[in-house]
Amino acid sequence: MQELLLAVAKGLVENKDAVQVTVDEANEEGVIVYHLTVAEEDMGRVIGKQGRIAKAIRVVMRAAAVREGEKIMVEIG
Repeated sequence: MQELLLAVAKGLVENKDAVQVTVDEANEEGVIVYHLTVAEEDMGRVIGKQGRIAKAIRVVMRAAAVREGEKIMVEIG
């Protein structure tokens, strides 16, 4: 899952070295939180107009998580 998020994010940004993903342990509901951080100048590319790209990233990640039997949440910041 972490590799998928890294691949999607690196495809969107110019500064690929600044892309980082940290993963929290599952909380009491079993939700795993993925924190995506990118360079400040690439933040607009990852969020997109009206958050469309960010929503699409979350949809793709949720779909992959369902296939793995996991519950996830993606935070971009």
